Amino acid sequence: MQHVTCWVVTDGKPGMENQCLGLAEALGLDPVVKRIKLRSPWRELGPFLPLGTRFAAGPGGDPIRPPWPDLLIATGRNSIIPVIAVRRQSRRRTFTVQIQNPVINPANFDMVVVPRHDRVRGPNILTTHGALHRVTPAQLSAAAARLGPAFAQLPQPRIAVLVGGENKIYRLPPPLMGDVAEKLADMARVHGAGLMVTPSRRTGTDNEAILRARLRDLPSVIWDGRGENPYFAFLALADAIVVTSDSISMISEACSTGKPVYVVELEGGSPKFRRFLDGLIADGLVRRFDGRLERWHYQPLDDTGRIAQEVRQRMAARRAPGVAAEP
Repeated sequence: MQHVTCWVVTDGKPGMENQCLGLAEALGLDPVVKRIKLRSPWRELGPFLPLGTRFAAGPGGDPIRPPWPDLLIATGRNSIIPVIAVRRQSRRRTFTVQIQNPVINPANFDMVVVPRHDRVRGPNILTTHGALHRVTPAQLSAAAARLGPAFAQLPQPRIAVLVGGENKIYRLPPPLMGDVAEKLADMARVHGAGLMVTPSRRTGTDNEAILRARLRDLPSVIWDGRGENPYFAFLALADAIVVTSDSISMISEACSTGKPVYVVELEGGSPKFRRFLDGLIADGLVRRFDGRLERWHYQPLDDTGRIAQEVRQRMAARRAPGVAAEP
């Protein structure tokens, strides 16, 4: 998409922003990132307080002012007011893409992208299996070339283990971590597997200690938080992937590799997460983690590329001769 200007508008949360950046990058664009902050009460009420929105912008956020971009990709509740304002003030010449359910009428945007487990539908709504992201084959290949030699001593099959932890709806108590660690240890002992483990900040020191203790004398590498995170290299080097259920983004990224993906179900959950996991299981992309090592094949998940192609087509259709932006 040559000569297309693009903004990414979010509240700055990395997990949310990466979805927008992934879509922009799949379009071959180098977007301008706008991190916005709203004043109270717009911050709390968001799109449900439409009056007086010119006063909504708070200090510390990036300015939202012309020249307006050709394409605006946004996500998060606090992005909705500025996106609608840009669409209106540009006389709808800016093509707006809102990622995730905006909880207001989707007609306020040119395109809305939601995971299918959200169940919201409409003529301008596109659904995905999970989260959009920035993982690409080229990125994984580069990470493997850069960091792969450091893990060359690990035997095959190699298992990437992506460990999340506690969030608003999931819990990872130490007894469950111990059970998972013992199953991983059995994979190393029974199958001769090499384990490549990357914890997150949500994993917790107690759970990390359990992992290190159980895997100490086995062929394994556990990232200690220093230097470059080998997350992408692990995805590239792995023959199979084990990932905890608390992160739709991690599971979506794992499924983009086409490799067997095992999901460790943590305590808790929600109906949305349940629909997400059950959908991937039914589609044959993932299986529940029970310590067994199996092989299966599926078409690598490429929601980001598919949505990018749809954006290209819809923007091209709008720019076609005789098609004008709405007043």
